[in-house]
Order: sequence, then C-alpha cells, then structure tokens
Amino acid sequence: MTGTPDHHDRISRTFPDGFLWGTATAAYQVEGAVDEDGRGASIWDTFVRTPGAMLVEADADVACDHYHRYREDVALMRDLGATAYRFSIAWPRVLPEGTGTPNEAGLGFYDRLVDELLTAGVEPFATLYHWDLPQALQDRGGWVERSTAEAFGAYAALVAERLGDRVHHFFTINEFSNLVDSGYGTGLLAPGLRLAAKEVNQVRHHAVLAHGLAVQAVRAHGGPAAQVGPADNSVICVPVTDRPEDVRAAEVAMRETNAGLLTVMLEGRYTDGYLEAAGADAPRIAEGDLDTIGSPLDFVGVNIYQANHYVRASDDEAHPLGYELLPFQPSHPHFARWHHVSPESMYWGPRLVTSVWNPAAIYVTENGCSATDDLVDGRVLDTSRIMLLRSHLGELQRATAEGAPVRGYFHWSLIDNFEWIAGYRNRYGLVHVDFDTQRRTPKLSASWFREASRRNEVV
Repeated sequence: MTGTPDHHDRISRTFPDGFLWGTATAAYQVEGAVDEDGRGASIWDTFVRTPGAMLVEADADVACDHYHRYREDVALMRDLGATAYRFSIAWPRVLPEGTGTPNEAGLGFYDRLVDELLTAGVEPFATLYHWDLPQALQDRGGWVERSTAEAFGAYAALVAERLGDRVHHFFTINEFSNLVDSGYGTGLLAPGLRLAAKEVNQVRHHAVLAHGLAVQAVRAHGGPAAQVGPADNSVICVPVTDRPEDVRAAEVAMRETNAGLLTVMLEGRYTDGYLEAAGADAPRIAEGDLDTIGSPLDFVGVNIYQANHYVRASDDEAHPLGYELLPFQPSHPHFARWHHVSPESMYWGPRLVTSVWNPAAIYVTENGCSATDDLVDGRVLDTSRIMLLRSHLGELQRATAEGAPVRGYFHWSLIDNFEWIAGYRNRYGLVHVDFDTQRRTPKLSASWFREASRRNEVV
C-alpha cells in the first residue's frame, strides 16, 4: 500500500433521504399476558403444551411482558434512534373467538401502544397476522377452511377501522411459507399438522386469499392514508455471476420458486409451471379468487436472512425454464442452525423483486441473527451481530444506490424474545432481556444501530 484514501474519497454508504430505520417484534413472542383482559387462546398456546412439539420446554405466557412494559420498550426504541416499529396485532386478543364481538380491552392495548409510539416519534407499522391464529378457528379447521380467510378479512377491516387514523402502514401476513408449509406440511410449527400435498396447497391458496381480502379491507376501512402489503419470507435467488444470462436466469428462478405465494400476489395468477408441478394436487380456485389475491399493493415487505438458491443459466433439456439451482454450501454459521450468513442476499433480493415485479416500494421487514449473547459484567459485546449488520446493510445500500425502491429496514429483533420452538435460547435482540427479572440491557449492536440511524448510512 502506498497510502490510505482520504475520508472524503471513500465510497458513499448513505441511504436515501427518508429511509426508515426500524425494529420488529411479534405479539406472541413478546407480549405475554396470555390470560389477561379477555384474550382468547391461540394455536401457539396449544402447541407449546403439546408433548414433543418444542425443542426445549418453554412457553410465552410471560415472554417479555411487553403487554405491561410497552412504554419502557418504546423508550428503548427512541433511545436506539429507531424511526419505525413493526409490531403484530394478536388476533385472539382482538377477537377471542376469531369472529364475533370485538374485545375492547384488547383493542385498547393497541390504541395505547400506537399513541406511545407516535409520541416518541416512531412510525407504527402493524402486522395483522404473525402466526397466532385463534384456537377457536383452528378447532373449525383453521387455514384448511376457506372460512378462515374470510374471517381474516373481517378482522383486518376491524383493526384498520380502529387504528387507521394513526397507523398508515399495514402488513397483511408474516412469512406465508412458514404458516403453510411448517404449520400444515412438516408440522414443525403450530398447529403442528402433517397434511397431504393437496391440502397443503389449499392452505397456501387460502393464505394468499386471506391476504387479498385483507388488502381490500384496509383499503375500505383504513382511511385515505392507509398503505398495505405482505411481509413475505420470499425465496431469494442469487446469480452465481453478474453475466446477463445468469442474472436473467435468477429472475426466472425468483418468479418460479415464489410462484405459489409472492408471484400470485403480485401478478394475480399462478404460473403455468406451478400448476403443472402441482398436477392433481393443485388448489381449488373459486371464481374471483385470483382478482382478490392480486389486489394492487402499495409496497412489498420481504424478510431476508440468507440466500436460498444460487442460480446459473442452463440450456440443458433437464432445465426447461432455462435455469439451474446450484447446491447451497453455507458458511459462517450462527447460533440458529438454519441461518448461515450470505450478505449478497440483501442486494439480490431487492434487486430481483424490482426487476421482476417493479413494486412502488420495498421494505426489508426482517433481518438479523441469533447468538448466545451472554451478559458479562453488565455488557453484551455482540460483535458478530455488528459484523452481520455492516455486511448485510452494505449490500442493501448498494441496492438502493442502483435504484431499488427500498424505503426502510426493520431489524429482527428489538429485544430478545420467545423464539418459537427454540424457546428462549436463541437471542435476536439489539437489547438483552433477563427473562427472570425482565431487565433490559442494550447490547453493543444497539449503539451501532443508533449511530447508523443518526447518520443514515452504514458505519
């Protein structure tokens, strides 16, 4: 090296003006208070008490006690420099039976939370469904039944009418494929069912139908400022090179590997490849369903943790769509065994969503990592999380610099919480939680996030 570059010569890592720096949580993972103020049971309340369902013995009866400590948690957001907060509304807290008479105490909690956020200068983004289906609806068949999609539309209308004067961004459903495939296919998540392929595809159809009905409900009841879109854990395809033929192959792969979910939501039709692959197991589609599913969106939310496929162009007859999915050889494992760091996904995800579907706006609705995050002498020095943030957000900034319409980023998660079947052993928060005392301690990553938000750039 002959010298170091001057500070003013460095490449800009700044995000667009108005970019939102957010954090995210989900109701069941943080709220607790499962038996308070008229809340009904959810499928997760049942699942955590099912022998053998959990990797560790744990429940979310208290979780982070956010139901009682939300003011403290909003203050943490303000201190972090967060400008937005993605939270979910517990369907069984609002409608204990899934339908029928609303629970005023439940609605009142979200009134207070939203008002607290606005007072703190944090923009509320509400997710209508983050996996906590009322058990009463599951008892009637759950997402296997079309009536659940219809009930979701009515629930969305209720929430949008109540909160739409203050909440201007609504996500319909979080991570459709986990709802469908992990809940009703593999049984890994609540309600823990292992159904045949035809039934699973019908559940998938009902999930995207519910999304479409919720979009229409928010439009009709959320007020003139309301915006709405999904929060999908889309399959992220990454071309193995930047050659035009590989990029084009990744675009085709992105559309086809997401055919049953994001593609039908954005295009209003299932691809021929999806229907042909499903064959006799294809879902029943009623007249008008596809128009509803394809209701116009204001934005697309995408949860991005890692690349799912690497792709190259192929003219081999074994690959009739012109692309080949290559083996994924992950590296850099984190505490969650499923998660391996692939920061390129934060560039290619938004870039391909833009080139394939050209949405008006994109939000990265989740990104982060878990670690043991031990509290030592009152501190958590989570350098691995900071390195993940720097690498992933550097790739996201690159996407925005090239024109991808990414309007904001939501870190998963604000605080350590109940991490589904892993209980409390996987910690994702910027803030450490002692689950015995409920004491919150910002980690080193929290200071990184604060500075990045203040400067609106990767630091």
